[in-house]
Amino acid sequence: MPRGSSVIDLGCGPGFPITVVLVEEGLQVFGVDAAPSLVAAFRHNLPEIPILCESVLESSLFGRTFDAVLSIGLMFLLKADEQQRLIQRFAEILDPGGHLLFTSPAKQVSWHDVMTGVESVSLGAERYRKLLADSGLSIVDEFEDVGKNHYFDALKTNLR
Repeated sequence: MPRGSSVIDLGCGPGFPITVVLVEEGLQVFGVDAAPSLVAAFRHNLPEIPILCESVLESSLFGRTFDAVLSIGLMFLLKADEQQRLIQRFAEILDPGGHLLFTSPAKQVSWHDVMTGVESVSLGAERYRKLLADSGLSIVDEFEDVGKNHYFDALKTNLR
């Protein structure tokens, strides 16, 4: 993304390692996380970067749109209906031509997340592709990192 592009990091945690890299790349970054302790750590680590301590589903999301939305390690922590709502919110806050990058397992699966203690759910790649398309977002690419995290890279293709 070009320097100065606006990016919102949903479920940003303490700002490391992802948010800090975005800032170092010269992007205009905004953060949202629901955990007060993580927001406090984010504010300590990146005091100049705006952050909201709110649920991504209820957040004002700064009352604006963005060139890109990033959501790493968050989607599968939400219930199935909440995931659908979040995908719709992605489309609402992305500028036309804006990019979305989020993670969730490609397989439809549920498990007990050890780190959060929350029941985690992946709707599976086929369902995510349909929800994205229904929201005006087109898959550009899908890939896995060395840790077997599955990424969905999408582009807002309409003016919804």
